[in-house]
Amino acid sequence: MKGGWAELLDYFRKVVLPILTLVLLVKITFSSYNSTTDSLLQNLESNLNGSEITSMNGSEKSGINQQKCNIFVGKWVPYPKGPYYTNETNCSIDDRQNCMKFGRPDSDFIHWRWKPNDCELPLFDAIQFLELVRGKTLAFVGDSLARNQMQSLVCLLASAIIPVDISETKDTRFRRWLYKDYNFTIITLWSPELIKSYESDPTGDPYYSLMNLYLDKADDVWASQVDKADIVIISGGQWFFRPFLYYENDKLIGCHKCNDKNVTKLNHYYGYRMAFRTAFKTLLSLNKLKGRLVMLRPFSPAHFENGDWNKGGNCNRTRPFKDQEMKLEGYTLEMYLTQLEEFRAAEREGRKKGIKIRLLDTTEAMVMRPDGHPNHYGHWPHEKKLPDCVHWCMPGPVDTWNELFLATLKKEAYGFIQR
Repeated sequence: MKGGWAELLDYFRKVVLPILTLVLLVKITFSSYNSTTDSLLQNLESNLNGSEITSMNGSEKSGINQQKCNIFVGKWVPYPKGPYYTNETNCSIDDRQNCMKFGRPDSDFIHWRWKPNDCELPLFDAIQFLELVRGKTLAFVGDSLARNQMQSLVCLLASAIIPVDISETKDTRFRRWLYKDYNFTIITLWSPELIKSYESDPTGDPYYSLMNLYLDKADDVWASQVDKADIVIISGGQWFFRPFLYYENDKLIGCHKCNDKNVTKLNHYYGYRMAFRTAFKTLLSLNKLKGRLVMLRPFSPAHFENGDWNKGGNCNRTRPFKDQEMKLEGYTLEMYLTQLEEFRAAEREGRKKGIKIRLLDTTEAMVMRPDGHPNHYGHWPHEKKLPDCVHWCMPGPVDTWNELFLATLKKEAYGFIQR
């Protein structure tokens, strides 16, 4: 017996112990690696967005060797089949995003697909999407980029059904589409700052004049209507760089880009943070929280080069950036992380109240797509307009937002509760 124990201990010392040591070293190595900015973003995404999907090949459908995948971390790969729709499809495309209509000479920008690192992102299936949202209302809340995503979705669904326009106004910033066969409604609520605001000087320059921003009051344009929605996607960003007077409890507490020496100077990140904090607080206070799905689509990067947007800047590139060629950094990273911090706090609170708050994390993918903007092709050549390196061509990489949206919906579908 003693010999048996001696042999067992010797085996443990020579075989098992080295293996355990190797595993520990590997774990330490990866923990150190995860302290980098890139890994920080990936860890934030994995921990916060709840959008891991299971990748299975034919032999894995029995449940063997399933692999979870973060669909928001990956790269762009060539896709020769092209887009789901064209500029001639029976759907709504704003002229400023209708790049093919206005003669964009290259078409490579529509021949790329997002490829997550550890799985395949399923193609958009219009019927599958409509079945998942049957009987529900989807609200896009935000600026014109929220409308950009809404119009992309309507065009993607056009292969299955053309909706009825039930808009209550002719203002295209507030569209309503009804898919009768599925009792599914899409509404878009234009609210670029998400919180109460108005021009301090209505006659001033729309880009440079001061605007009053009430950091603790949600914009009633959306807050008064969003209770009717089962799914809410909020977004915003590009409007927060202008001059602001910041108010809390109806009192002036600071400003951004103002010349008043007696007012506390606060950067635009402060206003941005408070806007999303107030938006999430408003959504968390709604009636009938259980079963509602709220999604944050974070900052959509612009790609002006050779100058600012109003000083000769343009976006002439015709291919995506390669992996590691362009990283999330500078003000784009700061805007993104500011949103994620508010998202994380809201997600924790939502878990207590039975409301799902998820991250539709398109930022990392879109920072690599400088080729996807209209640039000079959102208007006719004789029209004197500035290049557009903020919005996204349709069709184009913006359609990926809805592929990711559908993948996330599929994961959350069984959690929906009929209300």
